[in-house]
Amino acid sequence: MLLSRYERMIARRYLLPGRGEAFIFMVASISLVAVTLGVAALVVVMSVMNGFRAELFDKIVGLNGHAVIQGYDNQLPDWRAIVAQAKRTPGITSATPLIEQPLMAGYSGRVEGVLVRGMREQDILNNPTIADNVKVGSLKQLTPGSGNIAIGSRLAQALGANIGSEIALISPQGPATPFGTVPRIVSYRVAAIFEVGVYDYDKQFVIMPMQDAQTLLLMGDNIGMVELDTVDADKVDQIVAPLARRYIDEAQVSTWKTMNAQLFEALKVDRLVTFTVVSIIILVAVFNILSSLIMLVRAKTRDIAILRTMGATRASLIRIFMTVGTTIGALGIGTGLVLGFLLIEFRQGMVQLIGLVTGQEIWDPSMRYLTELPAKTDPVEVVGIVLMALTFSVLATLYPAFKAASTDPVQVLRYE
Repeated sequence: MLLSRYERMIARRYLLPGRGEAFIFMVASISLVAVTLGVAALVVVMSVMNGFRAELFDKIVGLNGHAVIQGYDNQLPDWRAIVAQAKRTPGITSATPLIEQPLMAGYSGRVEGVLVRGMREQDILNNPTIADNVKVGSLKQLTPGSGNIAIGSRLAQALGANIGSEIALISPQGPATPFGTVPRIVSYRVAAIFEVGVYDYDKQFVIMPMQDAQTLLLMGDNIGMVELDTVDADKVDQIVAPLARRYIDEAQVSTWKTMNAQLFEALKVDRLVTFTVVSIIILVAVFNILSSLIMLVRAKTRDIAILRTMGATRASLIRIFMTVGTTIGALGIGTGLVLGFLLIEFRQGMVQLIGLVTGQEIWDPSMRYLTELPAKTDPVEVVGIVLMALTFSVLATLYPAFKAASTDPVQVLRYE
């Protein structure tokens, strides 16, 4: 919208408070603050929702892969052939044999439910989700027959265990006796403690060499599943379809979409609802802009009539008042973006500060899955938020602008 010099001068004059116009200026200021808060809230909320999904996806996929081939009764006798076939399948980048079994772990009189995972020594070292998050100890000590294991930080805290502690793993699959099956209780030394950042994993996971897991669970040379990674997580169903058809009699193929469908669907719905609710703040701010412009038009009726008699066109008046309202919206959007990015940058400190002031832990890892508040800003979404707010601001200026343009100078100045 190109303005002439006098149109810019008048628009600038209407943006600044004049005598007797303090109330109008206050309403306009409230509108600017409301737009600022609305834009900032949307940027922060959408970034946190995106970060939560991305962080959760990375952690889950990092430990569970894009898909798994799980044997019926948790047994895959011909697992080597399955691994070889999976690696030859187009689109699959890796196939990792592993064992997963829920057991009980005890130490110093404390007992916790755990998920024992047996992996090949090299696969443990090559898994970045585990290897890059070791807090104390070393994964290199997890060699077959060493009796060493790695546990999550939350599990170590719950058991009161540390490096060198001897933890007893209790398996119900023990030897049969005339009095029934006797549980197997085997002690292992903690050689490493890791923290991947997902509460459930850090509270449950016990990592050990695959051969030791086979011995503990009396599985012989069998394994429980093969974990698959693909070139595109979104197309995992099409990529693993040939394997699902080939091994339908031996195993079940599950993808990350089916294994975590409820969780990610809930995140998607929550994201949409949150966006809609927070957008109402911007809508309220837009009505404030509309109100302030209507009051401004009524206060400036005589000035508008004089401008008309001096040759100002209807189009000029429309441009002037649209510029005033749009400028308020644009300033609010700009300050909202700055505020939003600052809140994202210092989000963890803000969470801790609020918790300190209120005395409440507002980010409980046991409820939120992740140990820290994540954030991932999507530039496309930010542009969409800016365009939405700017469009609403422009629409709010239309009625006051056309109302000003329709002022009849004859009627207004008749008794002057």
